[in-house]
Amino acid sequence: MEEVIEQLRELNEPVPVPLELPEEETLVEIQEQILIHLPFELREFLLKVSDVVYGRLEPVTAADPHSHTYLPEVASVAWDLGLPRDLVPLCQDGRDYYAVDVEGTVWLWDGDEGELTDESWDSVWHWVRDVWLES
Repeated sequence: MEEVIEQLRELNEPVPVPLELPEEETLVEIQEQILIHLPFELREFLLKVSDVVYGRLEPVTAADPHSHTYLPEVASVAWDLGLPRDLVPLCQDGRDYYAVDVEGTVWLWDGDEGELTDESWDSVWHWVRDVWLES
């Protein structure tokens, strides 16, 4: 995990308005909004690297309610489209979503088919390494 965080920090792209990291209390408020507990690794991801901008994928963020990547908004849209309610979106990719289950496994949900695929990653950090950093 630390290696992945280090790599993300090195690759972070400068942007005119940088993203911010959320406070722990912000994540508690988000859990209350979306009515689901955030898996541990997703919480860690949001607290440590959700301010990183890199590649073409834009994972969810938790600090700015006006951002198009704000977790409660992304979750609302994803669940309306059919993403199972027990999964928390991690990243939208076109019509597809990467989402985290209660155990911390990341799944790919196919938006065209409206169902989970067989693709999964053991953790948010595995997904970051294998998908986001390769985007």
